[in-house]
This record gives sequence, structure tokens and C-alpha cells, in this order.
Amino acid sequence: MTVVDAHHHVWDLAVRDQDWIAADSPLRRTFTVEGLTAEARAAGVECTVLVQTITVPEETPEFLALAAGHELVAGVVGWTDLTRPDVADELARLRELPGGPCLKGIRHQVQGEPDPGWLLRPDVRRGLAAVADAGLVYDLVVLPHQLPACVKAAENLPHLTFVLDHLGKPPIASGALEPWATDVRALATLPNTVCKLSGMVTEADVASWTIDDLRPYADTVLEAFGPDRLMYGSDWPVCTLAATYGEVLDTARQLLGAHDGGQIFGGTAVRVYDL
Repeated sequence: MTVVDAHHHVWDLAVRDQDWIAADSPLRRTFTVEGLTAEARAAGVECTVLVQTITVPEETPEFLALAAGHELVAGVVGWTDLTRPDVADELARLRELPGGPCLKGIRHQVQGEPDPGWLLRPDVRRGLAAVADAGLVYDLVVLPHQLPACVKAAENLPHLTFVLDHLGKPPIASGALEPWATDVRALATLPNTVCKLSGMVTEADVASWTIDDLRPYADTVLEAFGPDRLMYGSDWPVCTLAATYGEVLDTARQLLGAHDGGQIFGGTAVRVYDL
């Protein structure tokens, strides 16, 4: 079965710093798409979605150019300032750049915003509406306490598809399910929402996680969203803190068993991101 990896990153520390990476982290080095390609091909991955890492305007054009020249990357989730008055014009400009047709979505590090209702601010809502009008989707990288705002944002903008990254980062290491489970189920009741089965191994204990640690969280989103609104993502290279690229994919397959009919590992991403 061919696979779409709907969530990975790359960065080059010679181009710019990634200030979110700790000084002593194994991630504090350059990771290129060439470094990913051999692992992805060995795992049967046909194509990928490259996701932004930092909130600087230069990154998205670089990623679009990369996607235009690389057979593995089929789509880009980029960044732009949603609060800028000319956000619609900026999205149109990005679509006209080399690789512009590869722009499939926008993301902002909402998890780092101190205001739990950031997504509901009028200027942000206007930017999100522009994302929808441009035919793009919006990736949500949030913490569990921000999920209620995600629900309201998705209710307010039914014409925008919201993609929840990393299951909303549940506290897997602690084993707690609530209130995350209740809030993620509330989000899943809205038809314009999708969830990525990604980022689980790094929300668990990176040194000692087991599949049984992850199973309650995977089961929750599978039941809530269903295979047609669930997609697989590796979260490479962040996942390498806890597992190899191949191990993450194998773990997802074990968690899902016979529940996937080709949607979670490919069909959903192809449809949602128009790959």
C-alpha cells in the first residue's frame, strides 16, 4: 500500500536558527528532504506534506521552491501573518511564486500564544476567512487547553477546513485522557474538521513509550473522526527523539489494524490537501 506522509519538517541551521530547539537537543542540526527521502521510499511513502516550523515570511517561499523541484514533496503548509490587513493579497502572491500551486494550507504556532482564545480574535478570524477564500486549509497546532477555542473557530467558519495536528497534543506521558478526550470529540462533531495521527511518540515518554500507551488516544480520534477524516503524519524529524521514521509508521499501522481502508494512510490527505 502506498502511503502519504501528511506531516513532516525540514530546516537548515546554516540558513536560519530554529529558536524553539534546545541547545542540547539532538534536533539541533540540519535536516533536509534529501535526508528523509531514502527512509520515506523504503517505508513505501509515495509523497509528503511539508509543514512550516517558524513564523518568518521567508520560509514559505523557500518551501514552495523546494516542493517544485522535488518528487517527494507534494504539498506545503506554510505560514503567513493572519492579522496583516492584506493577508488575502499575500496568499495570492504566494500562489504565484515558483512552486505556488504546492501551497495547500497555512499554520501558525497557536500553541505558543498566551491567549487561549487567540483563534477567536477578530483580526485572526478575518485572516482565517481569507485562507478559506483562497481555497486553502488551516492546520491547528495547539495544546489541549486551546481545543475549546478551536471548536468555536470551526463553528464560526464552516467553509474552512481545520486540520488538527498531533491529535491536539494530548498528555500521553501522564496517561490522562480528560478533558482532552471530551474536547477533541467536540471538535470532531464539526464536519469541517480533520485530525492528523501524528506526534504521538513525542507526547509520550520518549525513552520508554509502548504501543499500549498510545492506544487510548489513537482509539479516541479514530472513533471521533473516523477514517475519512483521519490522516497519517510522521512528524519527522521531531519523531526521531523517540523513534525512527519506519518505527513511527509501523506503530500507526499496529494501532489502526484493520480500521483503515486506505484513507488514513493516503486518501484523506490527498482529498483534504488536494494533492
